[in-house]
Amino acid sequence: MRIALHTKLKPGAEAEYEAAHRAVPAELAAAIRDAGATSWTIWRSGTDLFHVIDCAAYDLLLSRLAELPVNVAWQLRINEYLEAAHDYSAVGTDAALPVVWELNPAGEAGE
Repeated sequence: MRIALHTKLKPGAEAEYEAAHRAVPAELAAAIRDAGATSWTIWRSGTDLFHVIDCAAYDLLLSRLAELPVNVAWQLRINEYLEAAHDYSAVGTDAALPVVWELNPAGEAGE
């Protein structure tokens, strides 16, 4: 499953947010993979952040990470830069953006 999210930085937090992501702890990256994510990419446009996550099940990913000490510590750090913290409860799964259109490889339905 592919999930897209939109989050926002506090104005002026761009450099600190990017610096933090240049030093994501290996233990956190391993925990995210162990929780079911196969990839996670974040793009930034000004203070807007766009995430694309490939995972087996987003609700399961969130529930596995919610109380994990390495993720809790990371979220405390990253939330300093965000306008709103991400909700790791079942409500947080509603943050995913719905797919409106997708260009598929030639010959596949949906093109």
